[in-house]
Amino acid sequence: MNYSIAVLKGDGIGPEVVDETIKVLDVLGEKTGRAFTYSYGLIGGAAIDETGDPLPGATLDTCQKSDSVLLGAVGGPKWDHLPGDRRPEKGLLRIRKELGLYANLRPAVLYEALSDACPIREAFRGGGIDIMVVRELTGGIYFGERGREEDDSAAYDVERYSVMEVERIARMAFEIARKRSRRVVSVDKANVLESSRLWRSVVERVAEDYLDVALSHMFVDNAAMQLVRAPGSFDVMVTSNMFGDILSDEASMVAGSIGILPSASLSETSLGMYEPIHGSAPDIAGQNIANPIATILSAAMMLRYSLNDAEGADRIEAAVQKTLEQGWRTRDIATGVPEDKVLSTSAMGDRICQNI
Repeated sequence: MNYSIAVLKGDGIGPEVVDETIKVLDVLGEKTGRAFTYSYGLIGGAAIDETGDPLPGATLDTCQKSDSVLLGAVGGPKWDHLPGDRRPEKGLLRIRKELGLYANLRPAVLYEALSDACPIREAFRGGGIDIMVVRELTGGIYFGERGREEDDSAAYDVERYSVMEVERIARMAFEIARKRSRRVVSVDKANVLESSRLWRSVVERVAEDYLDVALSHMFVDNAAMQLVRAPGSFDVMVTSNMFGDILSDEASMVAGSIGILPSASLSETSLGMYEPIHGSAPDIAGQNIANPIATILSAAMMLRYSLNDAEGADRIEAAVQKTLEQGWRTRDIATGVPEDKVLSTSAMGDRICQNI
């Protein structure tokens, strides 16, 4: 098996966690006969510094010619002074749009070995946490009309969704639910927003094609509360771009740490982009203390969803789980762990490689 991977390390801790992920993929290849070929491109602040553009054409071309895309993280205070259309995050929005990556899958799983890292562990009585957030990624307020009044006295961002955009993300959620516990909760704000009323009506229509899947609805403010009160009650959650952005970060912290959770951004083809849900964390960049697990698990999702290699994905996920069960931690998930069990970024990568 030969795989061509476009690698976009990005900014902050992005290069560090991506390097560990490539190390894991290479060890997987050595032990199983898989071959990974990497093509590197610039995105975000690194691309601005080099080319003046947060998403150079050469990067987009590299991605389109590859089997899949592995991304680190973008952004940082160094570029905060730039106008909105020139900032690193604009490159991320553009690549999602250009590659047609309309579905963002963000699993939030509480590993038994990390139960002490769950901030609500004393109050939580709902069993395990295993949530799949299905976030619409190329529509909504992040891509709507925006602007400011000429005198800077007001600004606006428009939330807009088409029937097609809602229908395709809903179908993705129902298909995923069929492979899990067959439960979907659709999160909106239909008591206030017209776009949410359209969202709800389209989701209900799509549900008629999935009578074997139970559908429920929840307002976003209630969903935020229930994620803390009873996270174990959720299976698949489907929601809009902005709501999904916020709720998936909340779910990650309920599950222990934003540093361990991966994500997949999928298109209507096999091409996908895989990245940790955390940001570039410039405050710890270059210190070799970032947690690489989220990026390593993103590579497992890449194998599963874009490369049709479930066996390879299983091997990486099992190696991560074994490493955690052995008691090894990075600083962000080291609650209650002896100091000699706390690893650097590169040492955590090494441990996971040993367990492949």
